[in-house]
Amino acid sequence: MTAPPSVPPRPGGATAVNSSRSAIPSHVSGPGHSRPRFPVAAVLADRLDDVPVVDAAIRLADARGAPLLLIAVLPPLLPGAVPRPPDSAAVRAVVGRALPRVARAGVAHTPAVYHRPAGRAGRLGTAKGLLDVAVAYGCSVLVVSLSGPAELDACTVMDAAAIRGGPLVRAASPVPWVPLVAPCPER
Repeated sequence: MTAPPSVPPRPGGATAVNSSRSAIPSHVSGPGHSRPRFPVAAVLADRLDDVPVVDAAIRLADARGAPLLLIAVLPPLLPGAVPRPPDSAAVRAVVGRALPRVARAGVAHTPAVYHRPAGRAGRLGTAKGLLDVAVAYGCSVLVVSLSGPAELDACTVMDAAAIRGGPLVRAASPVPWVPLVAPCPER
């Protein structure tokens, strides 16, 4: 096995920050090796808007060949309460609406939990906490509903991601409302 080609030194010891060169050496991504896949996150808040969020996240994950991270947004913890683990009943209840679609798509998935802050964290503080959970799992893309819960809608999360410097946030349009019953004909 040969050593990877060395990168010529830059003048004055400078390094390229935004270079087009991959962070993974070419000898690692050759035959028999694959590049690591960063998960695509879907933010689920136990709302009807979770369906288009999951659909968009599945399309992105499938196109990238990446796993799916299903982040369940839960209410604030009571003082002294222990955070719920990702396999708890409360998380399964929030993620439950998405699981049939994920199973049909055949995409690998992992659940995660985000508890909303108890105090007044502010609009961007709440969104920053959500981004912290996604980054802890190595996500490169988040899919959030445009009409998400207060302080966690796509516009707010995009603002927080822009200030933080990532990850990329995609907005999913909410489901259009359709009446369940046809209106009565006029006489």
